[in-house]
Amino acid sequence: MSVHTMETLALFDSAPYQNAFSARVIAVSDQGIALEHTLFYPTGGGQPGDTGHFILADGTRVDVIGTVRDPVLRSIIWHQVEQRPDSLHAGVEVDASLDWERRYQHMKMHTCLHLLCSIIDAPVTGCSISTDKGRLDFDLPEMTLDKDSITRDLNVLIKQAHEVKTLSMPASEYSTLLQITRTQAVAPPVIQGAVRVIEIASIDIQPCGGTHVVNTEEIGRVYCEKIEKKSKHNRRVILRFE
Repeated sequence: MSVHTMETLALFDSAPYQNAFSARVIAVSDQGIALEHTLFYPTGGGQPGDTGHFILADGTRVDVIGTVRDPVLRSIIWHQVEQRPDSLHAGVEVDASLDWERRYQHMKMHTCLHLLCSIIDAPVTGCSISTDKGRLDFDLPEMTLDKDSITRDLNVLIKQAHEVKTLSMPASEYSTLLQITRTQAVAPPVIQGAVRVIEIASIDIQPCGGTHVVNTEEIGRVYCEKIEKKSKHNRRVILRFE
């Protein structure tokens, strides 16, 4: 199979809570292992790529240390492995499992950052997510933010148990999507002619390729740890789980 005709079906879009699957290897390269479909989320939008492991037919365990999209052929997802045994090649079947606790923390914080967008009316210039914290950078020339107010407002929204929906909009509506996109540095991702949109009912709607919880109540309590002035027009808001 030519690499130009390959495609990895992204199962994480429709099954973000599933953490194990079986799949056939479709390619092996210096970039990693490509599967016909995967639950492993590839690095993007401030969310780290998933980690986990494969189990081969002979019982060999292969650790996945990262996941990325191909820089040119975006429909291909590469699973970066620590060591690749000779038996791991195109055509073989693997049983794969995510590092679920790590992924779930990413899902909770990613949704929480969308809530943060809804209470700070400013363009987003940067984003980063990890298992214990997350941050957004905002284009704000004046220091008008308050840690205690952000903490209070976020936890109110979280406890209200808002439903989080995943929608798909055709790329033909790209101009409309750009109008609602808060992130300046990264354009909405177009995959297979469509843009994935995350809607928190009556709170926020944003193009986003990341994984999210289905209800804000799952996030649990958070607090605003720090607000930093990064430049004349840049304020960084750092959140942590309690």
